Amino acid sequence: MSADSHKELIDLANARMPFGKHQGKLLIELPENYLVWYHSKGFPAGKLGLQLNQMYEIKLNGLEKLIYPLIKR
Repeated sequence: MSADSHKELIDLANARMPFGKHQGKLLIELPENYLVWYHSKGFPAGKLGLQLNQMYEIKLNGLEKLIYPLIKR
């Protein structure tokens, strides 16, 4: 894994929802049904949309355990 890929994964693990009902929650903490809804309706443009799509794929494939150790507390 390149240094850039590792940094992106750490950024993803620590990304927070910037608006709405789940504002302030880490993306990994978003309910799966919320990510499924976004997947069906379309993710927002930009970095947030990319991160939500990545989190959808992570949760869909049961890979959440790979994200938790990267969260900065």
